[in-house]
Order: sequence, then C-alpha cells, then structure tokens
Amino acid sequence: MKILLFGKNGQVGWELQRSLTPLGELVALDRHSQEFCGDLGNLDGIRETVRQVRPDAIVNAAAYTAVDKAESDVDGARTVNAEAPGVLAEAAHAAGAWLLHYSTDYVFDGSGSKPWEEADPTGPLSVYGRTKLEGEQRIAAQCAQHLILRTSWVYAARGGNFAKTMLRLAAERERLTVINDQFGAPTGAELLADVTAHMLRSALTAPAARLAGTYHVAAAGETTWHGYAQFVLDCAAKSGKALKASPDTVDPVATSAFPTPARRPHNSRLNTDKLRGAFGLQPPAWQQGVARMLAELT
Repeated sequence: MKILLFGKNGQVGWELQRSLTPLGELVALDRHSQEFCGDLGNLDGIRETVRQVRPDAIVNAAAYTAVDKAESDVDGARTVNAEAPGVLAEAAHAAGAWLLHYSTDYVFDGSGSKPWEEADPTGPLSVYGRTKLEGEQRIAAQCAQHLILRTSWVYAARGGNFAKTMLRLAAERERLTVINDQFGAPTGAELLADVTAHMLRSALTAPAARLAGTYHVAAAGETTWHGYAQFVLDCAAKSGKALKASPDTVDPVATSAFPTPARRPHNSRLNTDKLRGAFGLQPPAWQQGVARMLAELT
C-alpha cells in the first residue's frame, strides 16, 4: 500500500507519520517539500503530485486553521479548505485511491446541548466553518471512496496548545479567567492518528460503499474550557509542579468576555456512535489523553 500524506508537520500530521508507516510506503509532504508539491495553495501542483505518486490512499491533514484570520482572508481560507480538498478528491477518484480528510465541528452552528450527529443540519458561524463545509461537500461530490473525519478541540504534546498556555499562565498569575460556556471534548492528535490508521486499513480491505462517508471522531465525555483548565492545573499540582494558580483560582467567564473576529460554537459535542458501530472503536475519556500528554511535558 502507498499512502500520500499532506500536512506532515502539523499536530495531527506529525502523529500520522508514526501511525501510518506500518501500513506501507508513506510519502509525507508539507508546503515546503521539494520532490513533490505539498502546498495546498498550489492546486495544479497537488493535482500533479497525486498523478505522479499514484497512491492507494491520500490523507489530508493540511488546512487553513487560523480561525480569526480567515474572517479577513476569505480567499486564502477557501483555497486551502475548500478548493484544494476538491482537487484532491478529483485526483483520488482518477487514481482509484481513497481520500481521508479532516473536518471540524465548526460546520455546525453550535446550538443546543445534544452531541452533533453526522446527518444533523449544518450551519457554520464563521468563514473557517463555511470553507471546511464546502471542502466536505466537494469531496463527497467528487470521490466515492472518501472518509471525512470531523473532530474538535485537538491538542498534541508537540507545538502549542491550551494546556501549555494554562500552565504558563498559572506559573505567572495567582488567578486565571477561562470560558465556561463552550462545551466539547479535548481530543489528542495521537488518538486521531491511531483511529485514522485503523479506518484506512479497514477501508482498503472492505467494500467502499459500506464504510465511505463522514464520521465524528472525538474523545469520550465532555467539559468546558474552564473545566479543562482546572483539570490541567490539578494534574500539574499532583505531579509536584510549582504554580501560583490552582484549580480553585480559575474563574469562569462567558464567551462574550473575550470577543473575537470569528464566532465560536458553544456546543462542540460530537456523537461518535457511527464510528463505534462501523469500525468497532471505543474512544477513551478525554481526561486519559490529556493526563498522558501532560506527563510527557514534565
């Protein structure tokens, strides 16, 4: 099996280089790659890359993820999040390859408190959400052999993340203020990469019609950013890390206290029943992954 990976140096892409390698030959690219074009802003280039590599599967872990910047850079976001996935879908179809692509809970409007199911009506609140939804639609229209994985609140030990920010601030300040009216499940890049490898292996050995489609992938359980911060500081305190702030000195605040150019969804809960049923996977509790990531940082 030959797998073509875009976005190799992102949080998820970095973990994918580990999880996909045992499946076969891996061609991993980023926007700076030389032998083949890995820049999703270069539509002709990525089309030619697929033609030359002729992979059995394409995994697109690259995206325009600057949510607030996208509000003023609509064309840039649309090229990477919508047009490029469409080009990859066309090229995958022509090559007879599977396409696995990551999307987001931002395709929904964030209303209510029920975990979103794959078939629920979409209603993105931001340019980022709208371009990611268009990317999904282009893939579904152009490539029957596709897997779209919607996820949320992604973190990794590598690079910046919310937990690291909380630890840094807690070392500097005695009190923190964190949003408590957005709900979701922190989901590790490591988990996403392992789920991806399992799904791809299953898809390549089963009838396409049975497994192709959109799936929600997230850790089990739910919390708020406020609860997430408290958990991080509690873990840090138990490990002996010296901090000025403690879980009890994290003050809850509404989203409106931190206005941003792009609107954030209040409800980022994702129902993973479809994933469990189709692939027999059981996402672990979000606390398990975050605790493991924090242990790696110390």
